[in-house]
Amino acid sequence: MDTVSTLSLVLATLTMGLVTGAFVVFWHTIMPGLATTDDRTFVSAFQSIDKAIINPWFMITGFMGALVFTLIAAFAQFGRPTFLWIAVALVLYAIVFVITIAVNVPLNDAIKAAGLPDDPAELAAIREAFDEARWRAWNLVRVIAGVVAFASLTWALVLHGRTVVG
Repeated sequence: MDTVSTLSLVLATLTMGLVTGAFVVFWHTIMPGLATTDDRTFVSAFQSIDKAIINPWFMITGFMGALVFTLIAAFAQFGRPTFLWIAVALVLYAIVFVITIAVNVPLNDAIKAAGLPDDPAELAAIREAFDEARWRAWNLVRVIAGVVAFASLTWALVLHGRTVVG
């Protein structure tokens, strides 16, 4: 059981860090960079990025991995001093997961479905409908919750190490 509890906690921490890192890169680099582009570049670039990010590596090692491994770690560490920190991370990541499914994915799907028309007015309308401010605000919530979840798992890993070694 200690191997399962240790491995699940390490994988939960690693995948949480990976998925949170992706949200952080969107917050401090990708969206500010796209904000300075014209409508055609914004729509085309966002469509390409969203198509590329939906791949097995991101989905398994980050988005779904953080949820599954944190859940396994919570079951494996139940009743131990680390459980509270893992539970905090699980609740925070559940919030991140719901925000992604309820807010960001529908906006991403809508901009992809709009295509890439030649008419500048249509491109401006697509960009306006995407609502960058809303997307960025909810992404910031994902960043904050994800960073706190990652820190909680990191602290749980420290506590787990103390009980295994000590």
